[in-house]
Amino acid sequence: MEKSEKIALQAILVAFFIFGIKLIAAIITGSIALKAEAFHTLTDFIASLTVYAGLKIAKRKTKSFPYGLYKIENLISVVISLLVLFSGYEIALEAINAKQTEVKNSIVGIIILIVVVLISFVFSKYEKKVGKEINSPILIADADHGYIDVLSNIIVMVSIILGTIGYHLDKIATLIVVIFIAKTGLGILKDGVKVLLDASVDYETLSKTEKIILNTPQVVEIKKLTGRNSGRFKFIEANIVIKTHNLDKAHLIADKIENQIKQELCNIDHVLIHYEPMQKEEMIYVIPLTEEKNKISSHFGEAPWFMFVTFKTGERVAKQAEVMVNPFMNEEKGKGILAAEFLIKKGIDVVIVKKDFASKGPAYVFSDSNVEVVLTEEEIPEAAIGKLGLSYGIE
Repeated sequence: MEKSEKIALQAILVAFFIFGIKLIAAIITGSIALKAEAFHTLTDFIASLTVYAGLKIAKRKTKSFPYGLYKIENLISVVISLLVLFSGYEIALEAINAKQTEVKNSIVGIIILIVVVLISFVFSKYEKKVGKEINSPILIADADHGYIDVLSNIIVMVSIILGTIGYHLDKIATLIVVIFIAKTGLGILKDGVKVLLDASVDYETLSKTEKIILNTPQVVEIKKLTGRNSGRFKFIEANIVIKTHNLDKAHLIADKIENQIKQELCNIDHVLIHYEPMQKEEMIYVIPLTEEKNKISSHFGEAPWFMFVTFKTGERVAKQAEVMVNPFMNEEKGKGILAAEFLIKKGIDVVIVKKDFASKGPAYVFSDSNVEVVLTEEEIPEAAIGKLGLSYGIE
């Protein structure tokens, strides 16, 4: 049994116990207010039964409901909010229409109400804490309803105490509390209806999701990012542009993002990533050069120069070729990784090298950014490019 279900079952037992002792107290004291409170607690008992049933049903998935019945929680929280509002209406009517009656055995009634207030307050606080921990709207709503019971019990208790000394201010106090009851009920109703109407998830969730996606090196752009709540769970959907034309790689990248979102954010039930390849108008090839600029360097990180050869997509003759200095060739450590990161920022697509640096730093940098590494045995840059069916010229 899940924690939420255990709490709901405990709420049923607590509500039934409180209903019983209130009814006994009402009979002993003859208090109409206590009798009304007893039957008010009976509605709590029914609400708790509904909560438990909702939690049992909500997690089920069927062919007709492949995304689960999570919204049952929100639907029931709306029902509870209506119960809260109706309770406020009941209390208001009671305050307006109640006739002054003599209360017998008032000490017994006060003691019982003190016990009820303590039990209701402690349990509601515990229920709300658990509800927030597991992000369950149904438990939070039930806990808020419990706080209202505490207030209504205090009103009845104060009215009994004041009645014993001749002061009758319970109607005014009751109407003040009714305002708070209405505010709580409307708040629960608003939150429940928003989820039922598929309102967006909170800003913090979307912001964290956006950060996770953009921190993925292969992601170029987020075109669309949305999310919705369903019960305590969240559904995230994103449209992204990935720097790869390999569908297998794109699928792996999307899976990686989905898993990371589920690991780093709470109560994520489903993440759907739509991906599309980056549409480039140009392809940039890079070749490390020796000091003389006319041969391919055997040492990638120590190469003094890099040649950038740019082709329009689909064309085989270069539109541009330029040579740029390697700003990291004199670094003592990590020059290969630094050079690779430098080239990535230039938006390169292919790097042509003489020596394979698999399992080394630059290889991982290029792999993460989906830059293709091509090995060549040629000494001359033009010959290496020619082997790929391409050609270039430097003016």
